[in-house]
Amino acid sequence: MEKHLFLGDEAIAQAAIDAGLSGVYAYPGTPSTEITEYIQQSPLARERGIHSQWSANEKTAMETALGMSYAGKRSLCCMKHVGLNVAADCFMNAAMSGIHGGMIIVTADDPSMHSSQNEQDNRFYGNFAMIPMLEPSSQQEAYDMVYEGFELSERLGYPILLRVTTRMAHSRSGVITRPLKPQNELNFPADGRQRFILLPALARKCYTRLLEAQPKLEKASEESSYNRYFDGTNKKLGIITTGIAFNYLMENYPAGCEYPVLKIGQYPLPKDLISKIADACEELLLVEEGAPFVEEQLKGYLGRGLTVHGRLDGMLPRQGELTPEVVGLALGKKVDSPYGIPEIVEQRPPALCMGCGHRDMYDALDEVVKEYPGSKVFGDIGCYTLGALPPFRAIDSCIDMGASVTMAKGASDAGLFPSIAVIGDSTFTHSGMTGLLDCVNEGTNITIIISDNETTGMTGGQVSSATGRIESICLGIGVDPAHLRVVIPLKKNFEEMKTLIREEIGYPGVSVIVPRRECIQTLSRKKKTKKE
Repeated sequence: MEKHLFLGDEAIAQAAIDAGLSGVYAYPGTPSTEITEYIQQSPLARERGIHSQWSANEKTAMETALGMSYAGKRSLCCMKHVGLNVAADCFMNAAMSGIHGGMIIVTADDPSMHSSQNEQDNRFYGNFAMIPMLEPSSQQEAYDMVYEGFELSERLGYPILLRVTTRMAHSRSGVITRPLKPQNELNFPADGRQRFILLPALARKCYTRLLEAQPKLEKASEESSYNRYFDGTNKKLGIITTGIAFNYLMENYPAGCEYPVLKIGQYPLPKDLISKIADACEELLLVEEGAPFVEEQLKGYLGRGLTVHGRLDGMLPRQGELTPEVVGLALGKKVDSPYGIPEIVEQRPPALCMGCGHRDMYDALDEVVKEYPGSKVFGDIGCYTLGALPPFRAIDSCIDMGASVTMAKGASDAGLFPSIAVIGDSTFTHSGMTGLLDCVNEGTNITIIISDNETTGMTGGQVSSATGRIESICLGIGVDPAHLRVVIPLKKNFEEMKTLIREEIGYPGVSVIVPRRECIQTLSRKKKTKKE
């Protein structure tokens, strides 16, 4: 047993290795990226042959992780919160089939939307799927939950959803590690065809089994060491708190909280413990990071005239991250924050790196688009999304991964001309290819720019599934070779880029333009490594 200073993400990764992990499957997405990167860089993981290559998207990651579990081995599947939307098909059905080897699914939620397009709380997904969930309040708990979670998954027969948030993922604390376990041997479920073939007749039996398992899952939650009741002398208020919000509460009570506190770290909700605090207290306050997930359930579950405070009644803000100060104010404490931002400090919006190929692509695109009044440019998720900001203001939409191509297609179908999509290389292979196939199948009048920087730039330069394959993918899908154009986005090629964009806008069909230049950050790192 050793003590390490770990990010929450690193604690999760090390725990998985120590627990006998055989494979991690993920697509880069802040704040979950460092989990897979840690395993990729671990000498112990390499020595043990742990799979750690990036997947094309979260759906393929989830399905592959389930395949490893089917083969009896322990698998970890990691994604940011919106990634679970992409993986939801397999996620919901994995709850039906159950697992064989232990399987933990990490969702890294992002309250306050530091690097995301929404604030969704994926505890609702876990509840929807009716599977066990874990939510750590510290890096040590994150480690322990993963280390013990694979065994819990195998004992209960279902995948475990581990929910962390940005502060947990990206803050550090001391973590004591535990003994290294061997990996599971290759083995397959004896009843595999009854559980993993979800034809309606069999799926109905799987669903019945999932429903019948709920008392067992609830019992495991009631008995979990991660659900703890702390008594207090002042029974006017009882506080129910979850995950990292427990820390925010306790920072306001360094000598111990005067009110009874129920800390929840494992779901389904521990109803006996909830009844205990509800019976003891006059009112309840829910302190949870994210949506009012527990609060909404309590209002229906308690079935009594007990007042429940939290995000729904405005005692805590409905959106954004919690902080110790926000929690203190809700408790009526006088809060003096010593960490205010000085007036002299000005907010600095994010910007594309100087020397980035996306800059040159947007400069050329902006010039050409001015020639077509009423034209629209549909953007996508990646560092090139920053083209929405000054000085470019080059895109008109950015909704989700892959939506640039499909929204541009829909607008073209509606009569828009020109309809232009901008998508990055990694996002294209994540979820843009199917939209391109729709366009080719229908001969849509659309111009698609795949801005290729040969990496997954937004999340730190991970390997892109698209590198070296974009042209062959497009040709395989059916793009006319004459209208698949590649250009190097540099100032010296500015006029060439403009001419090329004009020509492809003028073509009444599917055009694909690939401005290709390596990300300035990954190129700099390569040069630095060569010098060393």
